[in-house]
Amino acid sequence: MPRRSYGQYCAVAKALDVVGDRWTLLIVRELLLRGPARYTDLREGLPGIATNLLAERLRELERAELVARHDAPPPVAATLFELTDRGRELEPVLDALGRWGVPYMAEGPDAGDVFRSRWLAWPAELFLTDTEPDAPRATVELDAGGEPVVLEISGGEVHARPGTVADPDAALSGTPQTLLGVLSGTLDLATARSRGLELRGDESVIRRVQPLAA
Repeated sequence: MPRRSYGQYCAVAKALDVVGDRWTLLIVRELLLRGPARYTDLREGLPGIATNLLAERLRELERAELVARHDAPPPVAATLFELTDRGRELEPVLDALGRWGVPYMAEGPDAGDVFRSRWLAWPAELFLTDTEPDAPRATVELDAGGEPVVLEISGGEVHARPGTVADPDAALSGTPQTLLGVLSGTLDLATARSRGLELRGDESVIRRVQPLAA
């Protein structure tokens, strides 16, 4: 099947010829967040995509050499999809789209919107900094329902990953909108608590983490 094209000799148009189809950049988002992933993992992280459309998009990304597949050895014994070096070059593109899209989230989710907790890792990496770079390493667990996200705070930087940690220094749980408000600096902790946010552990660790724009 021939590749669809805008037929324009322009770098933006050429890029959109490859990644401009619906779902394509969200597949890239999932692979950036997860690393190598099974087909079933990608389906779980892309609620609403038809299975045949996911298969088609993955084939297109493989043809474009943005995604590669390989067979994992036992005990996994499954086909894994992962981004190539060329595919990982799209990360700053998604960072820019994420920053640009934040204002559209201010009023909360639309009716029927689906949320996955791991998606919190993206704004955490974009917006947060460690204001006490000489302080000991600390961890914060974020829980908006489903799989939590761990913030690793050290040396002036904040890194985020899906998953859990055995004994976090602090933990926040609440609605996606409330957690995003705290991460972005649009909600202070007192207001967030009045909206149902729960904080466990060392509050000073939470205050150590501040939005970059603050």
